[in-house]
Amino acid sequence: MLSVEGLNQYYGGSHILRNLAFEARVGEITVVLGRNGVGKTTLLKSLMGVVPVKAGQVRLAGADITRATPYERVRRGIGYVPQGREIFGRLTVGENLRMGLATRPGGAAIPPVLFELFPVLAQMLGRRGGDLSGGQQQQLAIARALAPGPRLLMLDEPTEGIQPSIIKDIGRVLRSLAGRGLDGRPMAIVLVEQYYDFAAELADQYLVMERGEIVQRGRGPDMQADGVRARMSI
Repeated sequence: MLSVEGLNQYYGGSHILRNLAFEARVGEITVVLGRNGVGKTTLLKSLMGVVPVKAGQVRLAGADITRATPYERVRRGIGYVPQGREIFGRLTVGENLRMGLATRPGGAAIPPVLFELFPVLAQMLGRRGGDLSGGQQQQLAIARALAPGPRLLMLDEPTEGIQPSIIKDIGRVLRSLAGRGLDGRPMAIVLVEQYYDFAAELADQYLVMERGEIVQRGRGPDMQADGVRARMSI
């Protein structure tokens, strides 16, 4: 679904991402791990087009989207959940979800499956997003990204500041989405995460980043044998 080749990114004179290359496959969760400051968030922003790519190529389902705008990438099938959630605090839950439908024809309905995945949102449609708990806001941010029916979902540290019970709920939702999506068709997921146990539980493929480079990669079930936890704690 997603193919990245020779991706380089700079902030001023700093070389942030260095020749990154990987693929994210349909039906799988690709986990990107690394400590703070290694370039994980910059990677997702580059893949989403929020930060223009300086060098390299990004392809979605075989189509080159390297120079596409963020809204064009949404239309092509990318959903993005940014770090910190970034919901609209003064808008209601329902209004936030409709914002996720901005690339759809006017009057498009909120997909009912979103309330099956996150039942709490159905109970809070009229409540302002800023009045929700952190975990509820994270569920809302994920549902908003899913509203237009993406083929690729990218999430930036969705467990940050979230209570354990909701982390488990989010994990179950992500595994379900990888397997059958919103409509019975598998989707690809790229998950940036620092919480090792959550990542290890979900990963089909893992990538470890250090100083803007991918320094280790492998299959999710091999993370323990490959010593990934130790690398994360260095």
